[in-house]
Amino acid sequence: MTYASHADQISPHEFRDFTFNFLSGQTQRENPARKRKIEKMGVPQAMAAVEARASSIRDALHKSQTITDSMVAILGSFDHRLSALETAMRPTQIRTHSIRRAHENIDKTLKAAEVILGQFDLTRKAEAKILRGPHEDLESYLEAIDQLRSIIQFFSKNKTVKSSDGVLNHANALLSKAISKLEDEFRQLLTNYSKPVEPDRLFDCLPDSLRPSSDPAGQKSDGKSSEHQNKSLQPVIYTPLTLIPPRVLPLLHDLAQQMILAGHQQQLFRIYRDTRAAVMEQSLRKLGVERLSKDDVQKMQWEVLEAKIGNWIHYMRIAVKLLFAGEKKICDQIFEGADSLKNPCFAEVTANSMAVLLSFGEAIARSKRSPEKLFVLLDMYEIMRELQSEIELLFGSKACMEMRESAVSLTKRLAQTAQETFGDFEEAVEKDATKTTVLDGTVHPLTSYVINYVKFLFDYQSTLKQLFQEFDDGDSESQLTAVTTRIMQALQNNLDGKSKQYKDPALTQLFLMNNIHYIVRSVRRSEAKDLLGDDWVQIHRRIVQQHANQYKRVSWAKVLII
Repeated sequence: MTYASHADQISPHEFRDFTFNFLSGQTQRENPARKRKIEKMGVPQAMAAVEARASSIRDALHKSQTITDSMVAILGSFDHRLSALETAMRPTQIRTHSIRRAHENIDKTLKAAEVILGQFDLTRKAEAKILRGPHEDLESYLEAIDQLRSIIQFFSKNKTVKSSDGVLNHANALLSKAISKLEDEFRQLLTNYSKPVEPDRLFDCLPDSLRPSSDPAGQKSDGKSSEHQNKSLQPVIYTPLTLIPPRVLPLLHDLAQQMILAGHQQQLFRIYRDTRAAVMEQSLRKLGVERLSKDDVQKMQWEVLEAKIGNWIHYMRIAVKLLFAGEKKICDQIFEGADSLKNPCFAEVTANSMAVLLSFGEAIARSKRSPEKLFVLLDMYEIMRELQSEIELLFGSKACMEMRESAVSLTKRLAQTAQETFGDFEEAVEKDATKTTVLDGTVHPLTSYVINYVKFLFDYQSTLKQLFQEFDDGDSESQLTAVTTRIMQALQNNLDGKSKQYKDPALTQLFLMNNIHYIVRSVRRSEAKDLLGDDWVQIHRRIVQQHANQYKRVSWAKVLII
């Protein structure tokens, strides 16, 4: 037997690869060098080695298969046992799940019971506060009412709860009692802090320039023109009037809100209206406001009526800028968030007071016209124009429409009456038929009266221009010039007629010279000059000179005749 040399022997790794390739049928195709080595070993030896190796592998595979089958059998046994265990455990799982759900239901029931018991506890606490009343602690009382509403809402949604109907009936009865006490508290609180305002307090809120003087009957110390001259020179600052202490307003607001939530709007409305309207009227009566009819006005002497008109102008300013403005402020605060009540309440509180004030103005505007009334009419028209924007602001709601329209109507009525009085004055000047004769031919009383009248008119220039614009969109200054010119011409025409009463022609000329000279001099020293112009002054100066020349001629003619 021939053995291969040591160089020709193959290593264990090469033999393993050969065996693998042999078993897989790839011995002849791969690795020719290795093939040559095996050939040198000799086939018998190689085959013996391969067979031995293959036998060993087969044994290993068989053993592995046996182990695998054993494992599969064991695992199958486990699966069977697990299934049996799961079947045995299922009733226990079901019972456990039921127990868990029962615990959860018990927890839920306990929590629900705790909530319900809490509501019962809140009901008892709220009832204790309600029974004590709102006097001790109003804030706590209002909280109790809110709690009652919450309790009623809770049991209304949970009627399945035993005794829920009984609790609801008790809570509703308690709430009704609470709201009734609340009404009484609102009425008492509002009444306690609603007092008539003393005149001195009102005057203190006015600007210094508009405070009435200490003269009797409240008359202005320097006539009507002084207020016109002074009020434009001083700042007009009003001090807001406090009608109800600020600390009380939030309490009244909270009480009002609770009454509104309870559906007691009408009761709230009546309480506020009756209380505040009475106080407003008392404040105005203390100030001096009284209801006067047209007949009352007609029967008054002019001096008394003039004083009352002057007072009325103060009353209107005080009422609108202080009393009505203050009432609007507290009404807005108390009824904040309740627009359906805010404006109607304010309208009802102020309606009668406003009507009394406007009725006096209407009585004056509709009374018999006379020249001396023109200035008070202009004063009244001026105050209505001054207050117009504030009246529109205060009485701007639909509920206040009637008062707003009444104020506008009075303004127009005063303007119309003033304009008609203006026309009457012009006509009266021209047709004045007084038989008073100035023996020495000096200035006639009519002349001085008309000139003073015109001077007064120029204190009302801006007011007159506004008045003209009420009826005509043209140039108001041109209209004022035209009216003034016509009055001057009417005066001259009347003076011409009066001059003919003199039997002496010299006195006629002297009378005309003196009166027209007085007119020209007065115009040159007043604002009328700017309106009538230099041409008017020069023309009338020539007329004065003409009468002076005529007077000289007639007078010297007498001397020459003698």
